[in-house]
Amino acid sequence: MGGGKSGAEGAAGSCCGKGPGYVSPLAATQGPREKLLYTTGIYTGTGVEKPDFLATIDVDPESDSFGQVIHRLFMPHLNDELHHSGWNACSSCVNDPTKSRKFLVLPALQSSRVYAVDVATNPREPSLHKVVQAEDIAAKTGLAFLHTTHCLGSGDILISALGDSEGNAGDTGFLLLSEDFEIKGRWQKEGGAKLPFHYDYWYQPRHNVLVSSSWGAPKRFTKGFDPGHVAEDYGRHLYFWDWTTHELTQTVDLGSEGLIPLEIRFLHDPDKAVGFVGAALSSNIIRITKEESGKWATDVVIRVEPKDVEGWALPQLPGLISDILISLDDRFLFFSNWLQGDLRQYDISDPANPKLVGQVFLGGVIREGGAVREKNGSPAPDVPTVKGKELRGGPQMIQLSLDGKRLYVTNSLFSSWDRQFYPDLIQKGGHLLLVHVDTEKGGLTLDKDFFVDFGDFPEGPALAHETRYPGGDCSSDIWV
Repeated sequence: MGGGKSGAEGAAGSCCGKGPGYVSPLAATQGPREKLLYTTGIYTGTGVEKPDFLATIDVDPESDSFGQVIHRLFMPHLNDELHHSGWNACSSCVNDPTKSRKFLVLPALQSSRVYAVDVATNPREPSLHKVVQAEDIAAKTGLAFLHTTHCLGSGDILISALGDSEGNAGDTGFLLLSEDFEIKGRWQKEGGAKLPFHYDYWYQPRHNVLVSSSWGAPKRFTKGFDPGHVAEDYGRHLYFWDWTTHELTQTVDLGSEGLIPLEIRFLHDPDKAVGFVGAALSSNIIRITKEESGKWATDVVIRVEPKDVEGWALPQLPGLISDILISLDDRFLFFSNWLQGDLRQYDISDPANPKLVGQVFLGGVIREGGAVREKNGSPAPDVPTVKGKELRGGPQMIQLSLDGKRLYVTNSLFSSWDRQFYPDLIQKGGHLLLVHVDTEKGGLTLDKDFFVDFGDFPEGPALAHETRYPGGDCSSDIWV
């Protein structure tokens, strides 16, 4: 969501000639259509001895290379597991003309390096700007297994960490980098509370809060998923931090309804004290609200019921909510059920009572002719083919266009979990799909003419994870 400072931002639009991004979420909805995507491609854990990469994908309908990978920037090291990404500057800096959105920040979940990628000099062919080495991060902060990146209004960069360099949880937190990618230390107050587990986060400065979630111990989840480890090695808590003092002020135990809470999204209106988190294993969407006392409360507003199945590792198949998004106008919430295979759209005009208005199946464990089937005899969902290709895995990471009309969907969760639950992803690679959104009445429609195949690269099949636009999006930018 650009400020007219560079090629990347100019391509994405600008606002008032100030800093990067837009002055408000509603202003962002009027931004130009996306023409490029940046999607992380992963070879880590696939058996292909090549580095992970950042793929540039042409999504300009007027372009001759529409729907194609036009460039890949390979990282200089093996075994990174690129995962999520963020920006050096975003709409939180919109009133600062000295800031510009130049660098896509790529923390590596397994190696714990941080890559800063220059997307401004040549948006169609990004280049590597700097590498922050894992040994330096560990020596100065004790943190490793890096995940969520957000830019701060100060120009600093905040990255959540899931453990230490040995894969232990119990003393996790946040890595703080300067705008020049120098290590400043931990963000949380020195000597403060220690977190048993950690994962994603979102901040709302007008309510003086940062909220973070909890996946599990890296030494466990990096090796795949064992249900027997859930009680001891996976999270079920939300953590509420004082945005000003960086102190942990409240911990909420979500219990059995909030097992493995992952992605956190707040309404984009910075005055609103309402957010949502997807509890992956419990497969619930949990609302987060601020009470009159100043404390934060949670309640389950959407339940994805497990399916009683035969031919699977467990007697019940959860939805496994793996990613959630909120449209920039705060009207719709979207989420993916990675194991059950559907993508959903809910009207959240009343956040306490979401209404299902769109659903499409893009894969899943239950397939026609497959080994897994429902015990009640229900037919398998109709999973379509796209451009003659069978859809692999299930819908996972999702990214929404600024106008809310297009969802881009990838299918890799994490390499060891992909291998365990969807071995065909390892063998055939990931893919990127396009789903059209009805923004009037609700509804999701798969585009049968758009299929970006990460299985066709000469080095071998790669996995596809998170997607960003050069000018920011509804999960990267926060308004302050």
